[in-house]
Amino acid sequence: MSYYADLIDKLALDVLKAAEELDDERLAETIAQTIGASSPTTEELFRTAVRIRMAEARAREMLEEKIAGHKRTASLRTAAAAAKAPSTKREA
Repeated sequence: MSYYADLIDKLALDVLKAAEELDDERLAETIAQTIGASSPTTEELFRTAVRIRMAEARAREMLEEKIAGHKRTASLRTAAAAAKAPSTKREA
């Protein structure tokens, strides 16, 4: 990335973290408008960085849910198979 893209990406990350801490869904929009007042090009870079970071977060969340679901299913299958397996213990 270029210096400017790195700078904007860091700002986007910081704004998204602050928005979560402050419980302010509109913070990124407010910052974008502030940036846009002096540089429309930088505003677009910022908005793009925010969208990319938000999409990546949603995708990671979905991936984690899928993996957790798969692990639960695999665990249930293993338990079910173990319950159906004949006992190898000898009765005295």
